[in-house]
Amino acid sequence: MIKNKVINILQNTSDISHYEIGVSVSKEKIVTLTGIVEEWKDVVNIGHLVANVKGVKNVVNDITSKDVNIKEVNNDIEIKATLDKGVKEECDVVIIGAGISGCSIARSLSKYNLNIIVLEKNGDIGEEATKANNGNIHPGFLAKPGTLKAKLNLRGNKLYTQLSKDLDFELKRPGSLVVFHNESDVKKFKVLKFLKKTGLGYFIKSFRQYMKTPGLKWLSAEEVKQKEPNLRGNPLGGFLMTTMGIVEPFEVCYALAENAIANGATFKLNTKVLDIRKTNGAVNEVITNNSVISCETVINCAGVYADEIAKMVDDKFYTIHPRRGAIAIIDKNRKGFLNTPSGVLGRSDRSHNSKGGGASVTPEGNLLWGPTAVETHDKEDKSVEASDLDYILNLGQGVTDQVKKNEIITFFSGIRAADYKEDFIIEASKKVRGFIHVAGIQSPGLAAAPAVGEMVEKIVLKQNRLITKKLNYISTRKRTPIFRDLSRELQDELIKENPNYGRVICRCELITEGEIIDAVNAPIPATSIDAVKRRSRAGMGRCQGGFCGPRVLEIIAKELNIPHTEVTLKGGDSYVLHKESRS
Repeated sequence: MIKNKVINILQNTSDISHYEIGVSVSKEKIVTLTGIVEEWKDVVNIGHLVANVKGVKNVVNDITSKDVNIKEVNNDIEIKATLDKGVKEECDVVIIGAGISGCSIARSLSKYNLNIIVLEKNGDIGEEATKANNGNIHPGFLAKPGTLKAKLNLRGNKLYTQLSKDLDFELKRPGSLVVFHNESDVKKFKVLKFLKKTGLGYFIKSFRQYMKTPGLKWLSAEEVKQKEPNLRGNPLGGFLMTTMGIVEPFEVCYALAENAIANGATFKLNTKVLDIRKTNGAVNEVITNNSVISCETVINCAGVYADEIAKMVDDKFYTIHPRRGAIAIIDKNRKGFLNTPSGVLGRSDRSHNSKGGGASVTPEGNLLWGPTAVETHDKEDKSVEASDLDYILNLGQGVTDQVKKNEIITFFSGIRAADYKEDFIIEASKKVRGFIHVAGIQSPGLAAAPAVGEMVEKIVLKQNRLITKKLNYISTRKRTPIFRDLSRELQDELIKENPNYGRVICRCELITEGEIIDAVNAPIPATSIDAVKRRSRAGMGRCQGGFCGPRVLEIIAKELNIPHTEVTLKGGDSYVLHKESRS
């Protein structure tokens, strides 16, 4: 029945009806697609089209396109090299991926008597989608009703309040404002208001998410202007989601990881998973480029590579299609110009699979425009095109037209790990004991992270009811003092204790040598210039490291006892210096 529905819709959709697409359907209602099309966008469109067919659980999209050459990865040589090393390790749980999901899960599981190893292929945690996130802790209203995304978004948002206190990271709740510029938009939201008041919305699925989301308010034109006087034009009103929060994503990720480490978890960076082996239908070994790890549980938090990790255990029932999102950061001289993350209702250029971005702010007060949502075949494509910047500026200028292009101090992009059902996949494998999928975690993945950790914790406990809690679990963590935020008296005391705090390295952000040394020697050491930047903010100001960059490099080299030429920008072979210019 499902196969016939899929074939019918493919044959009757004009843009793709001329393609010969192979369709197979498993008993679990997983649709596998094969064939060749002209362009990558057709691959993505077909995947979404099939995923929306009623009854389809998910889509494995093996269609190729003529405009893209995707090479099959063969790890055999690297696997042999690892086996030849003979390095073996043991643990109870291996978590693949140290992004926000992996770190949240590590922290949740670290309260139990489990030996946990977190593997990360990059030189630092949170280097993929996490670090390129806009930092929004979404209230949950915009998540599609009935999805796991929606459920965990609401739960995660609620958990952040206590989590920020326990782990000592900054959480602000400025709310999120949707601005109306025409009467039809106002009428749409008045219908929601009526349904909320009368309770009739309970019977209409599309309004249930609205019913569940706390702290929603309607603002008059006067209230909107009073709250945000620098908005473009003359808004007719607004819709305020008061539970919206903002954080520095890496700070949250690092706080979770540091707390997990305090409770015994081990993080292994620069460690790539090459294969996963099974015995009698259960996972028992993870082979990396460094060692072979024996374990009983593997948790797949590999982001855009989650489908490839799932394939290693013959349980690939979804395909991740990378979606690039670019963000621009505005100079801090605009601090206070906009205090509430804001968007304009009714933009026609937004993807229906994305919330579309807008004008936001960071906890530091920088304005943040974006993100974009661009489908790409390349899971490592973190480019920012001219069209991305045009879209970003258009987003921001839809909210306020006073901020100009030359006020952008930096821009960057990350890759969302979207599957074709556009929902989170969090479940124990039905084919392989001890393997847990945590895939398709895109926005609102940051907001949902505490709830993702909570959900995986329950799955692990259900699989092994003999797991016991630690009696000495440490539930809290204190961050390293931020020098510029201290009183003059405390600054003086710190400098007397350690003169390194008296030497300012980054003038833009007022970051001291002591703080950079702390970052390099942290529980998860910062071994690159970007890693120091993420932990300390050195290089995040207007000059973007133009002044402090050389000194940061010197400090890293000294603390790690390596030549200056071995210091990298972001790990790997991204060396900053080529060779000594003079003896």
